[in-house]
Amino acid sequence: MKNSETKVVKIHDVKIDQEYMLWLGEIKARYRNAQIKAAVRVNAEQLLFNWQLGRDLVMRKAEEKWGSGIVEQVSLDLQAAFPESKGFSTSNLWRMKQWYVFYSRDYEKLAQLGREIQATDNQTITKIAQLGREIHDSSASDANSVPFPDYFALVPWKHHVTIVTKSKSIEEALFYIAKTISGNWSRSTLENCIQSDLYHTSGGAITNYAERLPSPQSELAQAITKDTYDFGFLSLDEGYKEEDLETELERQLTRFLLELGRGFAYLGRQVPIVVEGETRKIDMLFFHISLNCYIVIELKTVPFKPEFAGKLNYYVNLVDDLIKSPAHNPTIGLLICSNKKKTDVRYAFKGIETPIGVASYTNVQIKEIQEQLPTIEELQNRIQLLEEELSKKIRGTEHQKHVSARDSHRIGSDD
Repeated sequence: MKNSETKVVKIHDVKIDQEYMLWLGEIKARYRNAQIKAAVRVNAEQLLFNWQLGRDLVMRKAEEKWGSGIVEQVSLDLQAAFPESKGFSTSNLWRMKQWYVFYSRDYEKLAQLGREIQATDNQTITKIAQLGREIHDSSASDANSVPFPDYFALVPWKHHVTIVTKSKSIEEALFYIAKTISGNWSRSTLENCIQSDLYHTSGGAITNYAERLPSPQSELAQAITKDTYDFGFLSLDEGYKEEDLETELERQLTRFLLELGRGFAYLGRQVPIVVEGETRKIDMLFFHISLNCYIVIELKTVPFKPEFAGKLNYYVNLVDDLIKSPAHNPTIGLLICSNKKKTDVRYAFKGIETPIGVASYTNVQIKEIQEQLPTIEELQNRIQLLEEELSKKIRGTEHQKHVSARDSHRIGSDD
């Protein structure tokens, strides 16, 4: 009798302690970092390929040499050679050519933005330095060709397509590239900002920042303010008050923060400050991370009046004296009103020592206009009533036909 084989089963005996959990957390973090690096590298290589192909179509004068249909032919040949790959459609190849042509007109501006981006923060510097070592544009041998800007690899291809197709100048396109990199924008965010014309409205508020703040804080403060804020995401009753505007902005806080721009942290609405036993309330209080300062925002539903500047100055002084710590930079005030006249604002600023600015807002949706249109429920009820009415008419018609046919039958029988 043969002895049956004995199967040894090892018992899963482990001790899960804090040291193990910390080590596991490090492993997970390293893996996520490796995934991000791999994704960035793949995106960078694909963008480099797109740039080089667009450049080839231009530098080789492909259409002159091989005919007007050469782009379509290249598309068919690449799709046949790499059927599993996406991105070789004719339209995408034309976009590659358009992409290269658009930026190749002024390489110095590309280089200038690269230098500015690399001076923004350590994380961006590290990313670009890494890409610079890994992504080498070896095909840029022609003296007249433009090499691939390494910071372009930090922006996805579809973002690039959106920027190139919707920007009217290299300056505008590079503005949105810089914003996409610094703010890590999604494509929907990018499209919303282009639609609201952020390029022309950013940094356009009327301010005294240059006179009241040291450089470079004054430049950054000016850059984060807009001439006009798009409040198209708000829906208010006709004749709405300031309180209504504040309430709706707080309710739509995510959209409001997106409209204000990167770096704003919301601290509260109607923030109370007690002065000699009397409570004063600030409309909305924010803190800006990059500027390292509080930002007082006052809202007005009417056009700018000179006395508004004095009130804003008062609130900025209160925050400076009673809330701000010595580690913070001077508090900034921003008044957002329904309209403004530059001359009125400039005169109102004279004699004011605090850094303040004035902007306007637009596109608030009025509910009364919307309420003139039926809701989905009302439309469904109307359709149901129409269907019932139509059904009654059909039944009535069929009944009438039945009566007529019966009467005709009786008349025939009598005959």
